[in-house]
Amino acid sequence: MSPTGMPVQAIMEARSPADKRMLSAAIVDEGTPESMEWNRYVLASKDASGYHLLGWRRVIEESFGHHTCYVAAKDHTGRIRGVLPLVMLASRLFGKFLVSVPFLNYGGVVADDHETVSCLINEAIAQAKRHGARHIEIRNQQSCPVGLPLSQRKVSMRLDLPREFELLWKQFPSKLRSQIRRAQKENMVVRFGGDECLDDFYTVFARCMRDLGTPVYSKRFFGTICRQFPKESRICVVSFEGRPVAAGFLYGFRSVLEIPWAASDKRFNRLAPNMLLYSSILEHACREGFHVFDFGRSTPDTGTYRFKEQWGARPEQLHWYYWMAHGEAIPQLNPHNPKYEMAIKVWRRLPLVVANWLGPQIVKFLP
Repeated sequence: MSPTGMPVQAIMEARSPADKRMLSAAIVDEGTPESMEWNRYVLASKDASGYHLLGWRRVIEESFGHHTCYVAAKDHTGRIRGVLPLVMLASRLFGKFLVSVPFLNYGGVVADDHETVSCLINEAIAQAKRHGARHIEIRNQQSCPVGLPLSQRKVSMRLDLPREFELLWKQFPSKLRSQIRRAQKENMVVRFGGDECLDDFYTVFARCMRDLGTPVYSKRFFGTICRQFPKESRICVVSFEGRPVAAGFLYGFRSVLEIPWAASDKRFNRLAPNMLLYSSILEHACREGFHVFDFGRSTPDTGTYRFKEQWGARPEQLHWYYWMAHGEAIPQLNPHNPKYEMAIKVWRRLPLVVANWLGPQIVKFLP
Protein backbone atom coordinates (compact mmCIF):
# COMPACT_ATOMS: atom_id res chain seq x y z
CA MET A 1 0.00 0.00 0.00
CA SER A 2 1.09 3.57 -0.64
CA PRO A 3 1.16 6.33 2.05
CA THR A 4 -2.34 7.30 0.82
CA GLY A 5 -3.66 3.83 1.60
CA MET A 6 -4.18 3.07 -2.10
CA PRO A 7 -2.22 0.46 -4.07
CA VAL A 8 0.35 1.90 -6.43
CA GLN A 9 -1.62 0.69 -9.45
CA ALA A 10 -4.76 2.36 -8.14
CA ILE A 11 -2.93 5.67 -7.76
CA MET A 12 -1.84 5.55 -11.38
CA GLU A 13 -5.35 4.70 -12.56
CA ALA A 14 -6.86 7.51 -10.49
CA ARG A 15 -4.82 10.16 -12.22
CA SER A 16 -6.38 12.15 -15.02
CA PRO A 17 -5.44 11.40 -18.65
CA ALA A 18 -3.52 14.68 -18.73
CA ASP A 19 -1.50 13.69 -15.68
CA LYS A 20 -0.73 10.26 -17.16
CA ARG A 21 0.87 11.91 -20.15
CA MET A 22 3.23 13.82 -17.87
CA LEU A 23 5.30 10.70 -17.16
CA SER A 24 6.12 7.79 -19.41
CA ALA A 25 8.29 4.72 -18.97
CA ALA A 26 10.93 3.83 -21.55
CA ILE A 27 13.39 0.96 -21.90
CA VAL A 28 16.87 2.41 -22.34
CA ASP A 29 19.16 0.64 -24.81
CA GLU A 30 22.92 0.89 -25.24
CA GLY A 31 24.27 3.54 -27.57
CA THR A 32 21.16 5.72 -27.54
CA PRO A 33 20.92 9.36 -26.36
CA GLU A 34 18.90 8.06 -23.40
CA SER A 35 21.83 5.90 -22.29
CA MET A 36 24.04 8.97 -21.93
CA GLU A 37 21.28 10.80 -20.10
CA TRP A 38 20.81 7.76 -17.82
CA ASN A 39 24.39 8.03 -16.54
CA ARG A 40 24.11 11.80 -16.17
CA TYR A 41 20.99 11.31 -14.06
CA VAL A 42 22.70 8.69 -11.88
CA LEU A 43 25.76 10.87 -11.32
CA ALA A 44 23.56 13.83 -10.37
CA SER A 45 21.35 11.89 -7.95
CA LYS A 46 22.39 11.76 -4.29
CA ASP A 47 20.40 8.54 -3.82
CA ALA A 48 22.00 6.58 -6.67
CA SER A 49 24.74 4.02 -6.17
CA GLY A 50 27.59 3.23 -8.53
CA TYR A 51 25.71 0.07 -9.46
CA HIS A 52 23.07 2.16 -11.23
CA LEU A 53 25.60 3.13 -13.91
CA LEU A 54 25.05 1.47 -17.28
CA GLY A 55 28.51 -0.08 -17.17
CA TRP A 56 27.18 -2.65 -14.71
CA ARG A 57 24.57 -3.67 -17.26
CA ARG A 58 27.38 -4.61 -19.61
CA VAL A 59 29.15 -6.48 -16.81
CA ILE A 60 26.06 -8.60 -16.10
CA GLU A 61 25.21 -9.25 -19.74
CA GLU A 62 28.76 -10.22 -20.70
CA SER A 63 29.46 -12.28 -17.59
CA PHE A 64 26.16 -14.11 -17.17
CA GLY A 65 24.24 -13.66 -20.42
CA HIS A 66 21.11 -12.47 -18.61
CA HIS A 67 18.45 -10.35 -20.25
CA THR A 68 18.40 -6.83 -18.81
CA CYS A 69 15.62 -4.28 -18.76
CA TYR A 70 16.71 -0.80 -17.76
CA VAL A 71 13.62 1.34 -17.17
CA ALA A 72 13.65 5.15 -17.20
CA ALA A 73 10.76 7.44 -16.33
CA LYS A 74 10.64 10.58 -18.46
CA ASP A 75 8.55 13.72 -18.19
CA HIS A 76 6.73 15.46 -21.04
CA THR A 77 9.97 17.17 -22.14
CA GLY A 78 11.77 13.83 -22.44
CA ARG A 79 13.96 14.46 -19.39
CA ILE A 80 14.72 11.43 -17.20
CA ARG A 81 13.24 11.77 -13.74
CA GLY A 82 13.91 8.30 -12.41
CA VAL A 83 15.60 4.99 -13.20
CA LEU A 84 15.17 1.33 -12.28
CA PRO A 85 17.70 -1.26 -13.56
CA LEU A 86 16.24 -4.76 -13.84
CA VAL A 87 17.86 -8.10 -14.62
CA MET A 88 15.96 -11.25 -15.54
CA LEU A 89 17.12 -14.51 -13.99
CA ALA A 90 15.56 -17.66 -15.38
CA SER A 91 16.27 -21.33 -14.62
CA ARG A 92 14.35 -24.57 -14.11
CA LEU A 93 15.68 -24.87 -10.58
CA PHE A 94 14.88 -21.40 -9.24
CA GLY A 95 12.25 -20.12 -11.67
CA LYS A 96 12.05 -16.78 -13.46
CA PHE A 97 12.28 -13.45 -11.64
CA LEU A 98 13.50 -9.86 -11.98
CA VAL A 99 16.08 -8.33 -9.63
CA SER A 100 17.37 -4.80 -9.20
CA VAL A 101 20.26 -5.59 -9.09
CA PRO A 102 21.49 -9.21 -8.66
CA PHE A 103 25.02 -10.20 -7.52
CA LEU A 104 25.59 -6.69 -6.13
CA ASN A 105 24.81 -5.02 -2.81
CA TYR A 106 22.68 -2.17 -4.09
CA GLY A 107 20.28 -1.18 -6.85
CA GLY A 108 16.61 -0.34 -6.74
CA VAL A 109 14.54 2.70 -7.55
CA VAL A 110 16.06 6.16 -7.90
CA ALA A 111 13.46 8.83 -8.61
CA ASP A 112 12.67 12.52 -8.18
CA ASP A 113 9.28 12.06 -6.53
CA HIS A 114 6.53 9.61 -5.57
CA GLU A 115 4.78 9.82 -8.93
CA THR A 116 7.98 8.81 -10.69
CA VAL A 117 8.39 5.88 -8.31
CA SER A 118 4.89 4.70 -9.23
CA CYS A 119 5.65 5.00 -12.93
CA LEU A 120 8.80 2.89 -12.61
CA ILE A 121 7.20 0.22 -10.41
CA ASN A 122 4.21 -0.14 -12.71
CA GLU A 123 6.51 -0.62 -15.70
CA ALA A 124 8.57 -3.19 -13.75
CA ILE A 125 5.38 -5.12 -12.99
CA ALA A 126 4.34 -4.90 -16.63
CA GLN A 127 7.73 -6.29 -17.69
CA ALA A 128 7.44 -9.10 -15.13
CA LYS A 129 4.02 -10.10 -16.44
CA ARG A 130 5.18 -9.84 -20.05
CA HIS A 131 8.08 -12.21 -19.43
CA GLY A 132 6.25 -14.55 -17.04
CA ALA A 133 8.36 -13.69 -13.98
CA ARG A 134 7.09 -15.00 -10.64
CA HIS A 135 8.44 -12.13 -8.58
CA ILE A 136 10.46 -8.90 -8.53
CA GLU A 137 13.14 -8.08 -5.96
CA ILE A 138 14.08 -4.38 -5.60
CA ARG A 139 17.19 -3.74 -3.51
CA ASN A 140 16.81 -0.21 -2.20
CA GLN A 141 19.20 1.53 0.15
CA GLN A 142 16.55 4.07 1.11
CA SER A 143 12.97 3.60 2.19
CA CYS A 144 10.74 4.20 -0.80
CA PRO A 145 6.94 4.55 -1.24
CA VAL A 146 6.61 1.60 -3.59
CA GLY A 147 3.57 0.06 -1.90
CA LEU A 148 5.05 -3.46 -1.94
CA PRO A 149 5.93 -6.10 0.69
CA LEU A 150 9.18 -5.20 2.45
CA SER A 151 12.08 -7.22 3.85
CA GLN A 152 14.50 -5.57 6.29
CA ARG A 153 16.64 -8.56 7.13
CA LYS A 154 19.76 -6.98 5.62
CA VAL A 155 21.84 -4.01 6.73
CA SER A 156 24.79 -2.19 5.22
CA MET A 157 27.84 -1.96 7.50
CA ARG A 158 29.59 1.40 7.12
CA LEU A 159 32.48 3.16 8.80
CA ASP A 160 33.15 6.92 8.71
CA LEU A 161 36.80 7.50 7.88
CA PRO A 162 39.11 10.14 9.34
CA ARG A 163 41.68 11.86 7.16
CA GLU A 164 44.56 10.06 8.86
CA PHE A 165 44.63 6.29 9.36
CA GLU A 166 46.48 6.77 12.67
CA LEU A 167 43.31 8.27 14.14
CA LEU A 168 41.35 5.22 13.05
CA TRP A 169 44.04 2.87 14.39
CA LYS A 170 43.68 4.39 17.86
CA GLN A 171 39.95 3.60 17.79
CA PHE A 172 40.48 -0.10 17.15
CA PRO A 173 40.06 -2.43 20.15
CA SER A 174 43.37 -3.65 21.57
CA LYS A 175 42.58 -7.24 20.56
CA LEU A 176 42.08 -6.16 16.95
CA ARG A 177 45.36 -4.25 16.90
CA SER A 178 47.20 -7.26 18.27
CA GLN A 179 45.75 -9.49 15.54
CA ILE A 180 46.93 -7.05 12.87
CA ARG A 181 50.40 -6.95 14.41
CA ARG A 182 50.42 -10.75 14.44
CA ALA A 183 50.15 -10.79 10.66
CA GLN A 184 52.68 -7.98 10.27
CA LYS A 185 55.28 -9.95 12.23
CA GLU A 186 55.05 -12.74 9.65
CA ASN A 187 56.38 -10.30 7.00
CA MET A 188 53.31 -10.72 4.84
CA VAL A 189 53.30 -8.66 1.67
CA VAL A 190 50.36 -6.39 0.81
CA ARG A 191 49.86 -5.02 -2.67
CA PHE A 192 47.15 -3.10 -4.51
CA GLY A 193 46.51 -3.28 -8.23
CA GLY A 194 44.07 -3.88 -11.04
CA ASP A 195 43.47 -6.93 -13.21
CA GLU A 196 47.12 -7.95 -12.88
CA CYS A 197 46.14 -9.10 -9.35
CA LEU A 198 43.08 -10.98 -10.55
CA ASP A 199 44.61 -14.47 -10.62
CA ASP A 200 45.81 -14.20 -7.02
CA PHE A 201 42.49 -12.78 -5.86
CA TYR A 202 40.54 -15.53 -7.56
CA THR A 203 42.78 -18.28 -6.16
CA VAL A 204 41.88 -17.22 -2.62
CA PHE A 205 38.28 -16.32 -3.37
CA ALA A 206 37.41 -19.59 -5.11
CA ARG A 207 38.85 -21.73 -2.30
CA CYS A 208 37.08 -19.66 0.35
CA MET A 209 33.71 -19.95 -1.40
CA ARG A 210 34.11 -23.72 -1.69
CA ASP A 211 34.96 -23.94 2.01
CA LEU A 212 31.83 -21.93 2.82
CA GLY A 213 29.69 -24.23 0.69
CA THR A 214 28.83 -21.47 -1.78
CA PRO A 215 29.09 -21.67 -5.60
CA VAL A 216 31.75 -19.26 -6.87
CA TYR A 217 31.43 -16.59 -9.54
CA SER A 218 33.52 -17.04 -12.67
CA LYS A 219 36.85 -15.26 -12.95
CA ARG A 220 35.41 -13.66 -16.08
CA PHE A 221 32.92 -11.73 -13.92
CA PHE A 222 35.67 -9.96 -12.00
CA GLY A 223 37.77 -9.43 -15.10
CA THR A 224 34.84 -7.74 -16.82
CA ILE A 225 34.42 -5.41 -13.85
CA CYS A 226 38.09 -4.45 -14.08
CA ARG A 227 37.72 -3.65 -17.77
CA GLN A 228 34.49 -1.68 -17.40
CA PHE A 229 35.61 0.21 -14.30
CA PRO A 230 39.44 0.43 -14.41
CA LYS A 231 39.54 3.60 -12.27
CA GLU A 232 36.88 2.58 -9.77
CA SER A 233 37.95 -1.03 -9.10
CA ARG A 234 41.01 -2.19 -7.16
CA ILE A 235 42.26 -5.51 -5.85
CA CYS A 236 44.19 -5.96 -2.63
CA VAL A 237 46.20 -9.15 -2.09
CA VAL A 238 48.01 -10.31 1.05
CA SER A 239 50.73 -12.89 0.40
CA PHE A 240 52.69 -15.13 2.77
CA GLU A 241 55.92 -16.67 1.54
CA GLY A 242 54.91 -15.92 -2.05
CA ARG A 243 51.42 -17.43 -1.75
CA PRO A 244 48.20 -15.34 -1.74
CA VAL A 245 46.37 -15.97 1.53
CA ALA A 246 43.82 -13.13 1.67
CA ALA A 247 42.33 -10.82 -0.94
CA GLY A 248 39.64 -8.20 -1.46
CA PHE A 249 37.94 -6.69 -4.49
CA LEU A 250 37.22 -2.96 -4.06
CA TYR A 251 34.85 -0.58 -5.79
CA GLY A 252 34.91 3.17 -5.26
CA PHE A 253 32.07 5.55 -6.07
CA ARG A 254 32.09 9.18 -5.05
CA SER A 255 33.37 9.37 -1.46
CA VAL A 256 32.66 5.72 -0.59
CA LEU A 257 35.03 2.77 -0.96
CA GLU A 258 33.28 -0.60 -0.81
CA ILE A 259 34.56 -4.15 -0.50
CA PRO A 260 31.86 -6.26 -2.20
CA TRP A 261 34.01 -9.41 -2.18
CA ALA A 262 36.71 -10.53 0.23
CA ALA A 263 38.20 -13.88 1.16
CA SER A 264 40.97 -15.53 3.12
CA ASP A 265 42.49 -19.00 3.11
CA LYS A 266 41.34 -20.69 6.33
CA ARG A 267 44.50 -22.80 6.39
CA PHE A 268 46.36 -19.64 7.47
CA ASN A 269 43.80 -18.27 9.92
CA ARG A 270 46.21 -18.53 12.84
CA LEU A 271 48.43 -15.93 11.14
CA ALA A 272 45.50 -13.46 10.80
CA PRO A 273 46.02 -12.43 7.15
CA ASN A 274 42.40 -11.28 6.94
CA MET A 275 43.04 -8.71 9.66
CA LEU A 276 46.02 -7.35 7.77
CA LEU A 277 43.92 -7.26 4.60
CA TYR A 278 41.22 -5.06 6.11
CA SER A 279 43.68 -2.87 8.01
CA SER A 280 45.66 -2.23 4.82
CA ILE A 281 42.50 -1.47 2.85
CA LEU A 282 41.28 0.98 5.48
CA GLU A 283 44.65 2.70 5.45
CA HIS A 284 44.46 2.86 1.66
CA ALA A 285 40.93 4.34 1.86
CA CYS A 286 42.06 7.09 4.24
CA ARG A 287 45.10 7.87 2.11
CA GLU A 288 43.00 8.10 -1.07
CA GLY A 289 40.58 10.55 0.56
CA PHE A 290 37.46 8.39 0.87
CA HIS A 291 35.04 9.51 3.57
CA VAL A 292 33.23 6.22 4.15
CA PHE A 293 34.24 2.58 4.01
CA ASP A 294 31.43 0.17 3.14
CA PHE A 295 31.98 -3.37 4.45
CA GLY A 296 28.99 -4.59 2.43
CA ARG A 297 25.68 -6.03 3.51
CA SER A 298 25.16 -8.39 6.41
CA THR A 299 22.44 -10.11 8.37
CA PRO A 300 22.42 -8.73 11.95
CA ASP A 301 23.88 -10.89 14.72
CA THR A 302 25.75 -13.21 12.35
CA GLY A 303 29.49 -13.88 12.31
CA THR A 304 30.17 -11.55 9.39
CA TYR A 305 28.12 -8.80 11.07
CA ARG A 306 30.19 -9.05 14.26
CA PHE A 307 33.42 -9.16 12.25
CA LYS A 308 32.57 -5.85 10.58
CA GLU A 309 31.28 -4.35 13.82
CA GLN A 310 34.62 -4.82 15.57
CA TRP A 311 36.22 -2.37 13.10
CA GLY A 312 33.76 0.31 14.18
CA ALA A 313 31.23 -0.18 11.35
CA ARG A 314 27.63 0.72 12.10
CA PRO A 315 24.52 -0.77 10.45
CA GLU A 316 22.36 1.14 8.00
CA GLN A 317 19.02 -0.48 7.25
CA LEU A 318 18.46 -1.77 3.72
CA HIS A 319 14.98 -1.91 2.21
CA TRP A 320 14.26 -4.78 -0.16
CA TYR A 321 10.82 -4.67 -1.79
CA TYR A 322 8.99 -7.53 -3.49
CA TRP A 323 6.21 -7.96 -5.99
CA MET A 324 4.81 -11.48 -6.04
CA ALA A 325 2.80 -12.58 -9.08
CA HIS A 326 0.54 -14.90 -7.09
CA GLY A 327 0.73 -13.39 -3.62
CA GLU A 328 3.19 -15.94 -2.22
CA ALA A 329 5.53 -15.33 0.71
CA ILE A 330 8.75 -13.43 0.05
CA PRO A 331 11.28 -15.91 -1.44
CA GLN A 332 14.32 -16.98 0.57
CA LEU A 333 17.03 -17.67 -2.03
CA ASN A 334 19.93 -17.40 0.41
CA PRO A 335 22.33 -19.75 2.25
CA HIS A 336 20.51 -19.16 5.55
CA ASN A 337 17.46 -21.00 4.21
CA PRO A 338 17.37 -24.42 5.96
CA LYS A 339 16.30 -26.13 2.72
CA TYR A 340 19.80 -25.52 1.31
CA GLU A 341 21.64 -26.86 4.38
CA MET A 342 22.39 -30.28 2.88
CA ALA A 343 23.52 -28.78 -0.45
CA ILE A 344 25.99 -26.54 1.41
CA LYS A 345 27.44 -29.51 3.30
CA VAL A 346 27.90 -31.44 0.07
CA TRP A 347 29.48 -28.47 -1.71
CA ARG A 348 32.12 -28.10 1.00
CA ARG A 349 33.35 -31.61 0.23
CA LEU A 350 33.76 -31.09 -3.51
CA PRO A 351 37.27 -31.07 -4.98
CA LEU A 352 38.25 -27.48 -5.68
CA VAL A 353 38.58 -28.04 -9.42
CA VAL A 354 35.03 -29.43 -9.56
CA ALA A 355 33.59 -26.58 -7.45
CA ASN A 356 35.32 -23.99 -9.64
CA TRP A 357 33.92 -25.57 -12.80
CA LEU A 358 30.39 -26.18 -11.56
CA GLY A 359 29.98 -23.08 -9.36
CA PRO A 360 29.68 -20.41 -12.10
CA GLN A 361 27.00 -22.46 -13.85
CA ILE A 362 24.84 -22.41 -10.70
CA VAL A 363 25.58 -19.05 -9.08
CA LYS A 364 24.52 -17.13 -12.19
CA PHE A 365 20.93 -17.96 -11.22
CA LEU A 366 21.33 -16.97 -7.56
CA PRO A 367 20.83 -13.23 -7.00
